[in-house]
Amino acid sequence: MKPTIDVVIPAFNEEDSLLLVLRDIPRPLVRRVVVCDNDSGDRTAEVAADGGAEVVREVRPGYGSACLCALAYLRSHEPPDIVVFLDADYSDHPDELPDLVAPLVADAADLVIGSRTLGRREPGALLPQALLGNWVACALIRLLYGHRYTDLGPFRAIRWRALERLRMKDTDFGWTAEMQVKALAYGMRVAERPVSYRRRIGVSKITGTLYGTVMAGYKILWTVVRHSWSRP
Repeated sequence: MKPTIDVVIPAFNEEDSLLLVLRDIPRPLVRRVVVCDNDSGDRTAEVAADGGAEVVREVRPGYGSACLCALAYLRSHEPPDIVVFLDADYSDHPDELPDLVAPLVADAADLVIGSRTLGRREPGALLPQALLGNWVACALIRLLYGHRYTDLGPFRAIRWRALERLRMKDTDFGWTAEMQVKALAYGMRVAERPVSYRRRIGVSKITGTLYGTVMAGYKILWTVVRHSWSRP
């Protein structure tokens, strides 16, 4: 039997891009799309519903908070075999989802990271501060965990059972790093696939501001270090 695949999209004020994301998600490969409206002040929730997504709402701010809310919904509504995480800003290419999940479908991996640095990038899609922060974080992971990641990109896929085992906790900027280092700590099979990346619609909540860049960088590096001290 083919595995069931659900997509989780955390969204905060993404009414201008979300419908494009939903439109490009390949069906019927994907069973269900869950959009978590992270207390947006625009029509994000309405756009998600109009686009055929199931909508949940999380008032607690933070990327991780929105992801955790969506996962709680899946947990109580027939969890899938595979979960794909996708941003709402249309910087990722949802149509590349079949290639991203291929190692999971073939039982060759438990977690697959979509690597923007290995794939095709539109000029200016990854800002210099994002490239630098990504490189530093990946270098630190290699030093502390002995594994070479090339990216901490948000477009990723993971087996539901593996995800439940990770017991994700982070509520904001450390979400992606937590997943990747915990997967290494638990001895899971991890893989990367090249993915395309374009300039997002709107301004990034993280790298678009000095405060967001600094706070995200600090939280990611702290997450990498902290979990190296408490391996199972």
